[in-house]
Amino acid sequence: MPKNLEIDNTDLKILQILAEDASVPYTEIAQRVFVSDGTVHVRMKKLKEMGVVKGSQLIIDYAALGWDVTAFVGIYLEKSSQYEPVVEALRAIPEIINLNYTTGAYSIFAKLVCRDTKQLMEILHGKVQNIVGIQRTETFISLEEPINRHLML
Repeated sequence: MPKNLEIDNTDLKILQILAEDASVPYTEIAQRVFVSDGTVHVRMKKLKEMGVVKGSQLIIDYAALGWDVTAFVGIYLEKSSQYEPVVEALRAIPEIINLNYTTGAYSIFAKLVCRDTKQLMEILHGKVQNIVGIQRTETFISLEEPINRHLML
């Protein structure tokens, strides 16, 4: 995003409150930032139009639902020109919850959530590694995620 001089400290305070808890009502934000409810609405509309805010998110504890394995998969492409078709094929795998095009050893780095290691193996061997354009993968299983936060603005 290019630097935009229209974003001020009030906008940043609003963003920080919502980053911590997207369900905070605008009326409460207004009280905490010392502005009117209408100001919060106008500011949020502006931030959405500028592309700074792209929606809100519900954070789900997958382990509480029985999805006990989080894994990261480094994906090596045969050719960089195969990136877009590979991404489209990976997009069809619902257990992939995050995907990044990277520099370094891997072309793509994916985050998956699975019920167990058996399901992880089925996804890797039955889906991911069968995608045309993927040369090979390297998998890392997460043991714990002690930090998952937004950048403090």
